[in-house]
Amino acid sequence: MQSLYELANRDKVDLSSIVERNIAQHDFEDNNKDFMKKIANGIVGQLEEIDKIIAIAAPEWPLSQIAQVDLSILRLAMFELLFDDEVPPKAVINEAVELGKAFGGENTSKFVNGVLGTVYRNSAKYQPEEGDQEKVAAANENSAGKKSKASKPVKKSAQTKAKSPAKKKKE
Repeated sequence: MQSLYELANRDKVDLSSIVERNIAQHDFEDNNKDFMKKIANGIVGQLEEIDKIIAIAAPEWPLSQIAQVDLSILRLAMFELLFDDEVPPKAVINEAVELGKAFGGENTSKFVNGVLGTVYRNSAKYQPEEGDQEKVAAANENSAGKKSKASKPVKKSAQTKAKSPAKKKKE
């Protein structure tokens, strides 16, 4: 993540040289060095695709408006999530959220979690939890043209309706 952040803030430097320098400055085990190099090379090879996916998953946040730390975390996690099978998807998302908490702004962890969660749920790697099996079955029934309770629109409660006019007055 540190190397990706540095890349975003420097001109005419390639990610491989940044990663090599950062590895040399720390005492990493060989398997971790190899993993970091593999991830860096993979990100470089898929960066355009990764950025397109981020733009689709967070349409209200153009890439140029996403904080560099947040974008670096998303790029790293997006590569691991979609293009690499070494780390389980939920671990990738959890690690990215933790990076957001440690290095990002106040809302980074929520933003990262939301974007990665959306991408994961829409990916081929998505495996619904046991509790989600019923939701998936209901969705499949609905898409097959069968009616179920889940297909009925949700009405706003009286409490929600009552708050709406007051909210408009404050604005």
